[in-house]
Amino acid sequence: RLKARGLHISAWINPYIAQRSPLFAEGAANGYLIKRANGDVWQWDLWQPGMAIVDFTNPAACAWFADKLRGLMAMGVDTFKTDFGERIPTDAVYFDGADPQKMHNYYTQRYNQVVFDVLEEGRGKGEAVVFARSATAGGQQYPVHWGGDNDSTFPSMAESLRGGLSLGLSGFGFWSHDIGGFEGMPNTALYKRWIAFGLLSSHSRLHGSSSYRVPWLFDEEAVDVLRQFTTLKCRLMPYLYARAVEAHTQGVPVMRAMLLEFPDDPASATLDRQYMLGDALLVAPVFSAEGKVTYYVPAGRWTSLLSGEELSGPAWRTETHGVLSLPLLVRPGTVLPLGANDQQPAYAYAEGVTLAVYAFADGDARTVTIPTTTGEVAATATVRRTGDTLTVAWDGPAGWALRLVGQAATAAQGGALATEGNDTLLTPAAGVSEVAITLA
Repeated sequence: RLKARGLHISAWINPYIAQRSPLFAEGAANGYLIKRANGDVWQWDLWQPGMAIVDFTNPAACAWFADKLRGLMAMGVDTFKTDFGERIPTDAVYFDGADPQKMHNYYTQRYNQVVFDVLEEGRGKGEAVVFARSATAGGQQYPVHWGGDNDSTFPSMAESLRGGLSLGLSGFGFWSHDIGGFEGMPNTALYKRWIAFGLLSSHSRLHGSSSYRVPWLFDEEAVDVLRQFTTLKCRLMPYLYARAVEAHTQGVPVMRAMLLEFPDDPASATLDRQYMLGDALLVAPVFSAEGKVTYYVPAGRWTSLLSGEELSGPAWRTETHGVLSLPLLVRPGTVLPLGANDQQPAYAYAEGVTLAVYAFADGDARTVTIPTTTGEVAATATVRRTGDTLTVAWDGPAGWALRLVGQAATAAQGGALATEGNDTLLTPAAGVSEVAITLA
């Protein structure tokens, strides 16, 4: 029934086995578990009574663990949340004789690799993904990772961003965090602010330790906040998925510390309460119940994606936002592809797409690529301004449109113009792949 509704199933797993589990005896008899120096199975009672740990330095143990996962996949599981893996004993003996001190990093690599490889085997190349808690250098090969057990407080929300930006600077293309915080119960103000931050992240998850994080358990406004930012993320998917392809092929993270995009701006070097979502969107989460936020705007004429307001930088700004808003700015000279579907994240991104053009100056030129859901090129668009003429060359399916944000126009070749507020809309004529617009 879940699959019929378009839902996918992620099963929670960890590398620990309780003594009462039938798998304990099987693993112990075959040497699949970490041992003590005297040859006994290494055990403790921290999470499960008499708990043992799978020894992923043993190839036979890896094959055994992988086969158990195949059984779950045969039942309909699509992926796995690979929890734990970072707390490893230093007084243990490993199958390959590895230094127990160094296993703290290496263990999580082997653990996630085994799970990822099984998923790739079963689902195909490019279709495997885990939701991992622990990682080390090289762990970016087995995405996605989340920040672990944060607290349901505004300081922990800010710490989650700080840690994620550090992970991105360490070579990880994707990261996530528990919206609302894991430990404790978020109040309604924190929950709503965290929703906006969470949906403007590469991966978004509602999760908590002692309560459900569904919005209707908070209030009706929380439902509205989640709806707004979920539909926004769905419309942003042509842009976001292109950034995901970039992370895969080039290693550039989807969520970026400001210094990655503005290395020559000294003010960007230490900013850790805002970030770039891809190369074009600046996000400054609100870390206060009253909605007050202070953030930095780099040089240029930026535009609020939510309100259309224009802001000039470089400048520091202090603003107060309602729960349906936050600083979400579009970089000058951006061509932002907005999808036609706001109800699901995976769809034909190039079909019915609107190219939103922001603050194009004379001489600006941008080429954007819109991917398929498997990473191939579905369409490309090149936008160029020369004097008062804006040209657009489109190579993709029919049905696309153009929006000049905050820009008036007087004439167009190859399409029909319309005005909507401060924006100009262009609908290309049937079969037209290149248009020219005269700007006012």
